[in-house]
Amino acid sequence: MNNGRLSIIANQRTKSLVEKCAAIILGGCALVSILAVIAITGYMLISGTPALFEVGIKEILFSSIWEPTAANPQFGILSIILTSIIGTSLAIAIGVPIGVLTAINLSEMCRKSTKTFLKSTIELLAGIPSVVYGLLGILIINPFMYEIEKMLFANDPTHQFTGGANLISAVLVLAIMILPTLITITTTSLEQVPRDYRMSSYALGATQIQTIFKVVLPSAKNGIMSAIVLGVGRAIGEAMAILLVSGNAVNIPLPFASVRFLTTAIVSEMSYSSGLHREVLFTIGLILFVFIMVINIILNVIMKKGEKNG
Repeated sequence: MNNGRLSIIANQRTKSLVEKCAAIILGGCALVSILAVIAITGYMLISGTPALFEVGIKEILFSSIWEPTAANPQFGILSIILTSIIGTSLAIAIGVPIGVLTAINLSEMCRKSTKTFLKSTIELLAGIPSVVYGLLGILIINPFMYEIEKMLFANDPTHQFTGGANLISAVLVLAIMILPTLITITTTSLEQVPRDYRMSSYALGATQIQTIFKVVLPSAKNGIMSAIVLGVGRAIGEAMAILLVSGNAVNIPLPFASVRFLTTAIVSEMSYSSGLHREVLFTIGLILFVFIMVINIILNVIMKKGEKNG
């Protein structure tokens, strides 16, 4: 009996020690994540703010003239900011409905064999490097957009042809790129809604479509919002694919104009920049960082309000 009690006590002590070690390791990982966020934030503030004071916030944020290598350099990024905002918003407006409806089809309507095939295909799309999307955009989307451009502006001598490298091409590529993330996370969220919710809805006389849109989707709204947050982050942070299909010229973001996004501005000029020019590129990075933080905060506030109202 004594040996049995001693064995039980020893096992309890061992389990307690293991749990304490696991708690320390997990706490350490969480601390590393927090420190990483603090370090990135601090670095962006330290690197990005000097140019704001040296050039002036008004000139950087509210001027559209970008001539960093001129004799009298100017660093206005208003057109670049508007391009990122409009391009990302349009990509989300196109991608979210398609992604959510595809996820509904996968989780609620598809046969099991078809669902397995489609999910594997979508997961494969998520693993394709962004530069490949850009190359496909050059080969498929840009020539198609160029044909449309020629039809619309054939008699307009003032129009500057871009070969199809324009804002619309960039938006389409972004919309395609965010689809795998949106579909995968939304599908998982829909599948986690308890089956009892569906059965209760059917018992009350609701159709499948009514059940999906009035019961299942509202129950999975937090997961869907998380998918949208990740999609926005992917869209606003993409660089290489957009560099290839957008034309990379600083212009007002019109549909058939070559444009430059915040990310492509950094990628295309960082290699040869120096001095104040380089500092302004870090400022662009800071603005991009602030955009992503603001979007995350807004969407989190929307989710919390939805939880309270629900």
